[in-house]
Amino acid sequence: MSRGVQAHGGGYAASLLLAVSLVFPAAHAQADERSAATPRAALEHGLRPSVLKPGQASPGWSLRERMAHYRVPGVAIGILKQGEVVYAEGFGLREADTQDAVDADTLFNVGSISKVVTAATSLRLVADGKLDLDNDVGAYLKTWRIPSAPGVAHPVVTLRMLMSHTSGLGVHGFPDFLPGEAVPTLRQSLDGTFPARNDPVRLQRTPGMVGDYSGGGTTVEQLVIEEVSGVPLENVARAQVFAPLGMRRSTFESPLSASRGNIAKAHNDEGERVALPRGWQTFPQEAAAGLWTSANELGTFVGALIRSYQGTQPFLPQALATQMMSEVAPSWHGLGPRLDGAGNARIFHHGGANDSYHAWIEGYLQTGDGFVILTNGENGWQLHTEIRNALSDAFGHGVNPPVRVVALAPEAVRLADYAGVYRVDNAVPVDLRRAFTDIFPDVESIKIKVDEGKMSVVLPDETGGLLALAPMRFIAPSVFGTEYSFQRDAHGVVRGVTVAYGEARAYFSRQAPPAQPHGRAAESAVAIE
Repeated sequence: MSRGVQAHGGGYAASLLLAVSLVFPAAHAQADERSAATPRAALEHGLRPSVLKPGQASPGWSLRERMAHYRVPGVAIGILKQGEVVYAEGFGLREADTQDAVDADTLFNVGSISKVVTAATSLRLVADGKLDLDNDVGAYLKTWRIPSAPGVAHPVVTLRMLMSHTSGLGVHGFPDFLPGEAVPTLRQSLDGTFPARNDPVRLQRTPGMVGDYSGGGTTVEQLVIEEVSGVPLENVARAQVFAPLGMRRSTFESPLSASRGNIAKAHNDEGERVALPRGWQTFPQEAAAGLWTSANELGTFVGALIRSYQGTQPFLPQALATQMMSEVAPSWHGLGPRLDGAGNARIFHHGGANDSYHAWIEGYLQTGDGFVILTNGENGWQLHTEIRNALSDAFGHGVNPPVRVVALAPEAVRLADYAGVYRVDNAVPVDLRRAFTDIFPDVESIKIKVDEGKMSVVLPDETGGLLALAPMRFIAPSVFGTEYSFQRDAHGVVRGVTVAYGEARAYFSRQAPPAQPHGRAAESAVAIE
């Protein structure tokens, strides 16, 4: 579920840091950066982890040193104010061991952020009257049908379901393909036939009942777009999104042609070049993961969504943009993006993660602030998390604050009281569980383990350490940052635990709790790693 941080050798990190520092001055802002001075300064001394230990000050890392730490050769960042890109810059190298500097127009693959651009393409067709959000997509499909499934003999799947990941379709994501490998057609991807390497895209649940992230559903959305328009997704996206917004370099071309130039090449977790000789993989499921774009142009796209929502730009009709930015129960998603917060802290966001490219977008719907982060290394997901932390702090709207764990005195907490097995309470409405149906798919129970004064949560395929936020509340940083609030009743018995992930909540009831030992100091100290 989660991905561990790897240690890095100092020699390599030092040499990469030197290389990055040499090319940093070569890439310049594409707009007046004075209005983005605070976020820009955050890149120089504001990167931080998401969880801070007791008494730990924010480390104030620079982007350059964290690029070296994670062995990510290249990064591009765009910052928005009032829905406009006010600063965009490249850092580091397009290709390790060269002098090819990243700039604000360098093309990166952005993985699943492609889904948000695909959603905007679909919504433009809805605005034109060519698609309807709530029609059965079977009415648009000519060459393929969503097969029936046990208990769903005549499935009705709508575009709204596909875009919000409530369609019931499976296949979370798709593998990358190396240069020279045979790649599947859209139909082969849907049916899971060679050379596709994914399972068939089939119904796993009744449509509309559960939020379950599905790249397979976005691939069905691509087929809908192409069959209604009669041309490939690339052509439709260019007419509906890229051209209207001036995104001249952005493309769903697959595989990307080297003739486009200024391309960030792929690197592994050691910062070494991969996908040779070309230098980048192929992403044949274009709508789900195949977009190539730059910091300048992806920032422009994020700004267009913000200003459409605010009613100051006609890219999308405001009413349609509002639907895009409204959760579709029981999902965490609206029509494409994920959504969190309220007031000035109301944001939409989405990440992108392929083998060698990791990216993030975030837009503040009320203030018009926002940012995009693009990276070309396997460890880029860790790096963009720290960049996001720095930029969130700089905007100052209370989004994504640091989580500070606490040290609890041994006599103040009895960890052994929490140990045991907890079973999910399905009486909690699925609307409240939101993202749990995706990040904890089919998890019926969790185990809380106490061992040598340390507490951890045990899931079917992962164990994550728990750190204290309060006497009854803990966080598992390595398990998506999920939080665990235990319920102790008036008899002193721990009866259950509420697990939180953002705004999602799930409740797990204690199963046959053991006798409650008290005063065992050896099992009472909360270890802070």
